[in-house]
Amino acid sequence: MSGAAAAKRRLLALLRRFGFSRVLGLSLLLPLLALRVWDPAPLEILRLKIFDLYQIAQPREPTMQPAIIVDIDEESLAEIGQWPWPRTEVARMVAQLREAGAVAIAFDVVFAEPDRTSPALYAESLGGLEPEVAAALRALPSNDEVLARELAQTRLVLGQSGYHRNVTGKESAPQPKVPLATIGGDPRPYLFRFPALVRNTPVLDEAAPGRAVFNLVPGSDGVVRRVPAFVVAAGEIVPSLTVELLRLATGGNAFAIKTNEAGISAFVVGGVEVPTDRHGRLWMYYAKSRPELYVSARELLAGSVPTERLAGKLVLIGTSAAGLFDIKATPLQDRVPGVEVHAQMLEMILSGQLLLRPNYALGAELLMLAAVALTMIALVPVLGAALTLLLGALVAAALWTASWFLFTGEGLLIDVAYPLIGSFAVFTLLVFTNYLREEGRRQRVRSAFRQYLSPTLVDQLANEPDRLVLGGESREMTVLFSDVRGFTSISERLQDRPQELTRLMNRLLTPLTAEIMENNGTIDKYMGDAVMAFWNAPLPDADHVFNACKAALAMLEALERLNEALVQEAREAGGGEAMCMNVGIGINTGTCVVGNMGSEQRFDYSVLGDAVNLASRLEGQCKTYGASIILGEATAAVLGTEGVLVELDMIRVKGKREPQRIFALLGGAALPDAPALMDGNDVRATTGGIAEVLAAYRAQDWDRALQMIDGLAGRRLALLDLDVFLPMYRRRIENFRRRPPPADWDGVFTAETK
Repeated sequence: MSGAAAAKRRLLALLRRFGFSRVLGLSLLLPLLALRVWDPAPLEILRLKIFDLYQIAQPREPTMQPAIIVDIDEESLAEIGQWPWPRTEVARMVAQLREAGAVAIAFDVVFAEPDRTSPALYAESLGGLEPEVAAALRALPSNDEVLARELAQTRLVLGQSGYHRNVTGKESAPQPKVPLATIGGDPRPYLFRFPALVRNTPVLDEAAPGRAVFNLVPGSDGVVRRVPAFVVAAGEIVPSLTVELLRLATGGNAFAIKTNEAGISAFVVGGVEVPTDRHGRLWMYYAKSRPELYVSARELLAGSVPTERLAGKLVLIGTSAAGLFDIKATPLQDRVPGVEVHAQMLEMILSGQLLLRPNYALGAELLMLAAVALTMIALVPVLGAALTLLLGALVAAALWTASWFLFTGEGLLIDVAYPLIGSFAVFTLLVFTNYLREEGRRQRVRSAFRQYLSPTLVDQLANEPDRLVLGGESREMTVLFSDVRGFTSISERLQDRPQELTRLMNRLLTPLTAEIMENNGTIDKYMGDAVMAFWNAPLPDADHVFNACKAALAMLEALERLNEALVQEAREAGGGEAMCMNVGIGINTGTCVVGNMGSEQRFDYSVLGDAVNLASRLEGQCKTYGASIILGEATAAVLGTEGVLVELDMIRVKGKREPQRIFALLGGAALPDAPALMDGNDVRATTGGIAEVLAAYRAQDWDRALQMIDGLAGRRLALLDLDVFLPMYRRRIENFRRRPPPADWDGVFTAETK
């Protein structure tokens, strides 16, 4: 037992030295490697989409055009008739192509049924013909025989279609053997399989020099990225349309397929070795679709295609007509005729612009995953998450760069996405394990420091350390400044009683702060007797303008209650003069920067910006205009009918070049029906009269302006002192009468003080 106990102790010591998080990291790495070997569909789709991005970023630039497409397009169908056309028309196309000097021809269509327009079949379908006429028609060669004669004289490949299930009830001659040599083993286990093969009519099948499948096998997302060079169909190895066309064009020699332990590696056609993936597929490297690849079948039959466009070309006959259902999706385009994929495949092979996903790619990617993940497992517990993440980012950048240059320089497709995703999963697990360990330590810190600091502060600092960094964000905000009028005289009266002054300020700032916070505001700072607050940060507030104005009105009501209490206290103390106070409030709205600001040693959550400066200047103008609350133009525009406003002036405040319309806030939308805010006057009539004064003033109609000022004499507004506001305009007008404004005067008043 003692030996077992000692061994257990040594094992535990080893585990502690190695680290529990490292054990967990290794435990995750093994399933990640197994998952890549299994390669489920979502994983494959991710890999393929990344390879698509490579092609989108740098599509193939064609260096040659060996192929031309004779397109059975919509215009051809409209002129010649619906498909299939009479085989005599098809024979005429083949003859014209051969005579024009086409090297070889391939059909991306299949002629699976006899031509019903052949003379004999036509005679049977008509019925009631004279015996002599019927006999004459039956004596004529069938349209298939006419086409067969043309096929026999031409290097031509007939297309066949692999079929997903066995076809019963159709007997046909055995498929001619493909001239094929195998090097390194049987390739059949790696090739794509079709249970059956849809072939051409026997007379055409026997006459054609070549036969091949034209199937393009898309991925699970419907995108054609890989084209089989060979398939197994109906138990036989059959070449693809492009590969068979190349064989005939280069003399008709045998193919060769090379196989090794990892699968198929290449095939040989015309003496040229073409690399493939392990399943014998060519990865398509697409170029953007080009109109010059196409010749309309209608134009070919009309004889209007120049011979030089066809001479020396490999010709593919296919269709772009939507109704014939041969439209494919590629990484570059959603809709491409399937025949163009074959044409681009010819360009790739003959120009050497090949993409290759080598059969060692899986092993390389597994090694990458293991190497990066093991590096994370080794370093995260030592260096910490931040440094390891930085190292991981550098490794990721290096791997992505290497993958990109392998694609652009060597045409190799190596997936680095999964190795990086797997490594990041290991990194996340390690960080989470470390986090749990640190959380335990943090909890012990909380327990200790709760004895000395506020629990709320301790929790905030422990849970959100990111609040202790500098930085900010731009946001539209509403900013409020308030200041006590006549504070200097109050301070002077209490200069021998500083504690009483402090208590008075606290009694003032406490209710004002409460009203700001009650209306979703944030206190920025106190500056002696002044308060700065803002809305729409740190939490969003869609009604920040309304809430700021509501808070300002509530602050004035709170101040009125405080003054009443101060009067009562002075009366009870022997009738001395009460320390009643009055405040001016400036509010402005605009884009600000909000966040933690200051120095590395000390900073506050605050707000900066031109809108803040303007709000401060507006507060400073309250005394000049006799207003309790002055709003900037942007604030007034948003508030609209939610408040009762009166325009005060168009002013250029000190330090700013652009003028601003400023407004006095008189109350909420129900103010005209609130007699408590007026002294028996009609608020609508009073505010309307002020608007007429401003209109006459800006029109330089001094007499009319003075007349309106006289008419407003004796009127009262609770939040705008007309005994200050109207005499101010009277003095301006009298000055302008003595010294008229310049001809280009725009009615803007430039403030000389803050």
